[in-house]
Amino acid sequence: MITLSQEQCRVIGVMLEKETTTPEQYPLSLNGITTGCNQKSNREPVMSLTESDVQNIVDELVHMNQLMVDTKASTRVNKYFHRFCDTEFGNLKFTPQQRAIICVLLLRGPQTPGELRTRTNRLADFSDVSEVEATLAQLAELNGQCLIKKLAREPGKRESRYIHLLTEISDDYNIDTNFENVLTATDVDTPTETPETGTSATSHDQLNQRVTELEQQVALLTEKLTRLNTLNDTY
Repeated sequence: MITLSQEQCRVIGVMLEKETTTPEQYPLSLNGITTGCNQKSNREPVMSLTESDVQNIVDELVHMNQLMVDTKASTRVNKYFHRFCDTEFGNLKFTPQQRAIICVLLLRGPQTPGELRTRTNRLADFSDVSEVEATLAQLAELNGQCLIKKLAREPGKRESRYIHLLTEISDDYNIDTNFENVLTATDVDTPTETPETGTSATSHDQLNQRVTELEQQVALLTEKLTRLNTLNDTY
């Protein structure tokens, strides 16, 4: 599996995105790639690359056989198309849903399944978040390659984020070691954890304790209210 720099990821992500959303403008010129890389919307982090910067990145990707000059273009300006996936030149073959998720991860970094569902709406259709999770499970074991990892859930967050493995992962990211890379769609849709084991059992005990505390508080308030009504009746 190839390893890309952050800037190379941005260029590949732009190529995948524009090929789907604006096919009439694809293959892309150097100016079109630069504009796509420096977009202020739908990009994380926002970049400020010059055309010279992008030309160097494009040349690197051409050397890596990830991009190619369109020799059939009738314009004097070079135009480029990707060889990253779904071509006869590489072994990465994606469904539209898998491709959409990889594209958005390349452009915006780690994201939750809910964010991925919203942000891929122009690239592929997902009926619900569980379908996104099933696709993520497929990408965790695609033809013997692990393309994504699940990050440990951040404090106060309901969902974990997922990160692509096409670049080196920063030490700032904490990988969820409990995430199974060989999950199937069924595994995602049918959790096997039961209230009697692990974290679920702990949560169940905490819930029971909380209910007991609330019942005690309600009883105390009821007693105070009864006393107050008694005093009012006396006066």
